[in-house]
Amino acid sequence: MRKASPPSGPPGEIRLGTVLGSYRIVAELGAGAMGRVYRARHVRLGREVAIKVLNPEHAARRDVVERFFREARVANEIDHPHIVEVTDFVEAPGRAYLVMELLEGRSLRDLVRDRGAYPSIARLRTILAQVCEALHAAHGKGVIHRDLKPDNVFVVERGGADFAKVLDFGVAKLADPEDHKATTAGMILGTPSYMSPEQALGREVDGRTDV
Repeated sequence: MRKASPPSGPPGEIRLGTVLGSYRIVAELGAGAMGRVYRARHVRLGREVAIKVLNPEHAARRDVVERFFREARVANEIDHPHIVEVTDFVEAPGRAYLVMELLEGRSLRDLVRDRGAYPSIARLRTILAQVCEALHAAHGKGVIHRDLKPDNVFVVERGGADFAKVLDFGVAKLADPEDHKATTAGMILGTPSYMSPEQALGREVDGRTDV
């Protein structure tokens, strides 16, 4: 985990033009319960990235920060083209964030919500096959996603075709001795509407939970 110098502006405040490490915030891309995602540009190289910033109340909790940074380690260990690339994770006073590849596209949820333009079965089959490839790679490394849902599948265009990216390994289960420190037996993590029965009951899960 990389330590950074204190960011410009009051702790926890993110505005357009705020500089986080080597990146300047240029736009907000989305927000969730845990934090917000921004488009940012490297101040010297001009390269654009996405930065996922924990909300201040979560950044103040060591257990949440540690689980947040596990997301970067997990994604990099799997190292699969259909899993979002996380390039850095930084902790600064009052702030914690991930630097990720910037994806230009739409979530699977947005695609299926389009009125009068619901994706064809052939298109969905292609997207889901790519998601399965990502999951196969994750499960092969002993990683269970535990929060697979339309919001966490992002679809971009590459070579004129759909290219799926699986996002958000923040509540993933790892098959290593350290994982019990992040989650304990009986703890329920994930999104209720997309949980398997065994996950909702707080029982032990494996790759079948994602499937």
